[in-house]
Amino acid sequence: MVSVFHSTNDQDVSATTRPGWPKESRNSQAEGERQAVRMYVRLLSLASEALAQKNNEQADSGFWSEPREPASTWKPCADQKLSTTTGKSNNGYILVSANGGLNQQRVAICNAVAVASLLNATLVIPRFLYSNVWKDPSQFGDIYQEDHFIKTLQDEVDIVKEVPRHLRSIDIEAIGGQITDADLEKEAKPEDYLRLVLPLLRRNGVVHLLGFGNRLGFDPIQFGLQRLRCKCNFHSLKFIPKIQQMGSLLLSRIKKFDTSDSMLDKQLLGKYIPDPPTNHDFRRGRSKFLALHLRFEEDMVAYSQCDFGGGKDEEIELRAYRDAHFPLVLERLKGSRSVLPAELRKLGRCPLTPEEAALVLAGLGFKSSTYIYLAGSQIYGGGLRMQPLTSLYPNLVTKESLLTPSELSPFKNFSSQMAALDFIVCAASDVFAMTDSGSQLSSLVSGFRMYYGGGQAPVIRPNKKRLAAVLSENGTVPWGIFEERVRKMIMEGQGSRPRGYGRSIYRQPRSPECMCRQQQTQSQRSR
Repeated sequence: MVSVFHSTNDQDVSATTRPGWPKESRNSQAEGERQAVRMYVRLLSLASEALAQKNNEQADSGFWSEPREPASTWKPCADQKLSTTTGKSNNGYILVSANGGLNQQRVAICNAVAVASLLNATLVIPRFLYSNVWKDPSQFGDIYQEDHFIKTLQDEVDIVKEVPRHLRSIDIEAIGGQITDADLEKEAKPEDYLRLVLPLLRRNGVVHLLGFGNRLGFDPIQFGLQRLRCKCNFHSLKFIPKIQQMGSLLLSRIKKFDTSDSMLDKQLLGKYIPDPPTNHDFRRGRSKFLALHLRFEEDMVAYSQCDFGGGKDEEIELRAYRDAHFPLVLERLKGSRSVLPAELRKLGRCPLTPEEAALVLAGLGFKSSTYIYLAGSQIYGGGLRMQPLTSLYPNLVTKESLLTPSELSPFKNFSSQMAALDFIVCAASDVFAMTDSGSQLSSLVSGFRMYYGGGQAPVIRPNKKRLAAVLSENGTVPWGIFEERVRKMIMEGQGSRPRGYGRSIYRQPRSPECMCRQQQTQSQRSR
């Protein structure tokens, strides 16, 4: 169920009713007639008391940094050249139509580059399918720098901007050259492409991968193809200047003109890293902020079939949404055993609420003065549902509150470009916190931070099953014990282990195909 849902919604399509506040759910009553939903009243009270005390202390959360050793021994090296296409015969052209939102499309692009190399074909810059969900007509050149994309990959893959003139009039579907998801299983192996796609390519000189997405597995796969995917994701896909400039403006406002010459910022912003104003007082130290990707949209909440404390009205509203938007999935579930909402929560299958996210941050010791950038889509329940979070952390900002309407206007009707702004701010944040590790945005951002962060770009990734067990003791657990268990949960998830077999190379690039591991010095090992 979760994998089906994730494929349908994973980018920012934010629309607000007032600056900085997510929109109310469509069937909600007027805000004045409803009260904020609080599932953990006692813990919220304890958190508020603890944060009030911490604000008077010098010490701050220890989670502004990640354990550097051995994280800092991994260095980016996916841009190293391994092979060349010079002198090889070309089997034809590959057209790709990618579906989904910004982040699904990014994965599809990198997979397409690897497939083109595997089949020794010329890749036509991928097209993005128009979706009635996103309603965004943006194409590759509206988001990424086309010339940079082609240039950085030119020694490994032939890439052109358009299909040659002599192929434009061909009905590819009629000649049997169109390949859909029904023809290729999810996470297909390279052998599947050699067996199914290559003969069509050689016969027709062109194939069209329609609805192409997560159709190339991570293992087993040749070293060179894996490295090529890493090079595409981490080096070849750079946002266009329009997006870089606005991302730079967002960062300058939330960081209060604090600048960075880090490799991470350079990759995200290019030449648009902002200069500090002449009156900037560097003695005050760095101004830090946390980015939070809160996956609590109405469709995700409804799909989960969990209970979020909103009573009968909420149950009716979410059931109606499921009936309207997920009829096929519900039909398939009719014959299976029904799992109660309480059991779903215990199993860690429920999206974290803003309230739960606030408790995690408080448990980790982030002060109430912490600046938080909220990324993601419309929050189910709007401002009322956000109250437990904003009551503990009032310095919460969004694109809509940081930018003027005129500044945001060029992006407003382009959800993928809006999502690109979130990607930049989340990747460049001092700490990135996610509430759903299965989200494509969270996965790609955490991988980007791992690749370019030099061991200094922490990611907070709650284990929802373990967190549910802690929160189930809301009525009795002392705050000190709650803090201890939450910190242990997060610390154990912050390890710098190499990528495991079959795991996403985009999310976990600490792998020989993507990154090179430097030998530790004796002094480092003895620390």
